[in-house]
Amino acid sequence: MLSKQVVLTSAMTLACALGIGFFMQASSPRWAGEAAAAADPQLPPEPGPAELKIENITLTSRRAEPALSDAQPQSAPLAQPGACNVTAAAEAGPMAMVSLTVSAPCHGGERLTVHHSGMTFTAALDRSGHFAAQVPALTRTAVYIAETASGGGAVAVAEAADAETVERVVLQWSGSSGLEIHAREFGAEYGSTGHVWHGAVPGAAAGQVIRLGDASLLAPRIAEIYSVPASHPGRSGTVSLTAEAEVTGLNCGRDISAQALQLSGGRLSSRDLVIAMPDCDAQGSFLVLNNLVEDLKIASN
Repeated sequence: MLSKQVVLTSAMTLACALGIGFFMQASSPRWAGEAAAAADPQLPPEPGPAELKIENITLTSRRAEPALSDAQPQSAPLAQPGACNVTAAAEAGPMAMVSLTVSAPCHGGERLTVHHSGMTFTAALDRSGHFAAQVPALTRTAVYIAETASGGGAVAVAEAADAETVERVVLQWSGSSGLEIHAREFGAEYGSTGHVWHGAVPGAAAGQVIRLGDASLLAPRIAEIYSVPASHPGRSGTVSLTAEAEVTGLNCGRDISAQALQLSGGRLSSRDLVIAMPDCDAQGSFLVLNNLVEDLKIASN
C-alpha cells in the first residue's frame, strides 16, 4: 500500500492493442515332378473303402476352453472412452460474476490457463484435476476457454444478463511485477473505507477487487479486477483508479509489461503498457500510474 515510504510517479508508454486468440508373394503353386511309379505286383491289393480301419487316434489339437462362469474371475474392464476428457461449466450470478468449474481427471496437479475476452490467468488443478473460481464476465455472452499444460481443453459459456450494469477494470501481468489496482470511491482517501484494493475488507465499499491466478507457479499470469455497480442508491460521483507497483528486488531496474481492460457501458476496451521501474535503491517505494484507465462515473439511482 501507499503508506510505505515514498510514492513515485512515472511517465509510461501506452500502445493500444486488442489482445487475443489450435506411413504374395505371388507365386503360382507348382507341383514339381510327376507320379510315374508303376504298381508293384507283389504288394497286396489296396483295401476298399469298407476295409479301412482307424484305430488308436491321438488328438493333438488344442482342447476347447470351457465357458467362463459367474464364479470365475473376470479380467478388469477397459477404461471407458472419454474418461480423461477435460470439461468446463459456467453459471452466471449477480454482478455479472460467473461460477467457473473445470474437471480434468487425468491432469491432476497440472497448470491450467483460463482465457476470457482478452483476460488470462493461470492456476493449478488440484490432485483430482478440479478447479473452481468466481470469474468476472467481461461480455454479456461470456465464453471461457480452459486449457491444461499437456494440451487438454474445454469451453464453457454463460449468459451474464447484467454485464451492462457493471463497471469493471482489469489489470493483468505475467511474473513478479508488483502491480496492484487501487480504487478510491467518491473522493475517499487511502486507507479509508472507500479505498478498495485486493487487501481491503470485502463488502465494506461499493465495489470490490479480486485477484485471479496462482503466484506460486513458474511465470504466472495474474489478473486483478475491480468491479462496481454502474449506479449506486442515493449516491453519485467518481471512482478514481490507479495502477501501482511496489519497487522490489524482483522488478527494480527493469521494464515490466502489463495490460488494462476496461468494461464501461457494456463496451470493452484494452490498453497495453511497458513500465520502466526505478533503480534498486528505490526498493520499498511505490510507482503510481494515474492515466492507465479512465476514472469511473457512478450515477445515483
